[in-house]
Amino acid sequence: MGAARLTVDLEAVAANWRALDGASGSVVETGAVVKADGYGLDAGRVAKRLAREGVRSFFVAVASEGAKVRRAVGEGPEIFVFSGHMAGDTKVLREAGLVPLLNSAEQAARHLDAGGMPFGVQLDSGMNRLGFEPADWAVLRDRLGTAGPRLVMSHLACADEPDHPMNAAQLAAFRGMTDGLGFRRSLAATGGVLLGPEYHFDLTRPGVGLYGGLPFEAARPVVRLEAPVIQVRSLGPGETVGYGNTWEAEAEARIATIAVGYADGLIRAMGLAARVFAAGVACKVVGRVSMDLITVDVTHLEREPEVLEILGPHQKVDDLAEAAGTIGYEILTSLGARYERVYEGGA
Repeated sequence: MGAARLTVDLEAVAANWRALDGASGSVVETGAVVKADGYGLDAGRVAKRLAREGVRSFFVAVASEGAKVRRAVGEGPEIFVFSGHMAGDTKVLREAGLVPLLNSAEQAARHLDAGGMPFGVQLDSGMNRLGFEPADWAVLRDRLGTAGPRLVMSHLACADEPDHPMNAAQLAAFRGMTDGLGFRRSLAATGGVLLGPEYHFDLTRPGVGLYGGLPFEAARPVVRLEAPVIQVRSLGPGETVGYGNTWEAEAEARIATIAVGYADGLIRAMGLAARVFAAGVACKVVGRVSMDLITVDVTHLEREPEVLEILGPHQKVDDLAEAAGTIGYEILTSLGARYERVYEGGA
């Protein structure tokens, strides 16, 4: 193995979707968010596997992502675009049969002027990021007449904190803007699914939970990342490792250098707080993470390892993220292009 190997378990993605679908309830549709190239794992492969599982609604960030997903899943499933109808999007929206989630009066005018294409609407229920506020939403409803949206949605800001008062406030705001209108509605991503039925409405749209991330603690791990050991060297007391001499051996030590680094998405900030595994045994990262290499203390191992596991059954993405002071989303979406990628459980 020359390059680090990233194994993606598509059956685990499907299993996580089934679990979140069950948590959403039998009368609620469960979609899937596959933006950012399927959270870094290949949106086409992920969407194709989930379509086989029964997913009929996919969500992407921008229209170009939607076109890739359409090629993977074919005609039939709806593909919603969070960024709405941006300037220059009309052709790809039409040709790929995408459904933009309109965010502003400007987008609504652009879309309606294009004529004849389906759309959804995103409402701002308090996050102050995207979507119509109540007054603008009332104006849009008057303009739409009988041309109703395929979906009306909003996004929760604090769903990963179940007791946060923002959740109830946004739920009330969303209901205030949509109750009684008869439109199909969506409020819950992964965290919202776990908040309970009052947040589910007609469609849930799990994202990070599909890929093994928090707040879905019961998720099956989806990625396994293993890096080959290039060299193991002996250090004496007082010798240092890596740029800046940030780690110094206090006694005789054995240091393994593995073929992976921050160019592969392993964030430099994780540094001395991170660990990797040799056949289930934890090994500390020592010295700075560099562009192509990471150094690891393997003194305590009975034999020199050939491969070290960075992500997998012993360490999920959020464990590694904690060491780097970030979140699992960033770890997943940063995984680089140099990995030898292996996909298991595909369509």
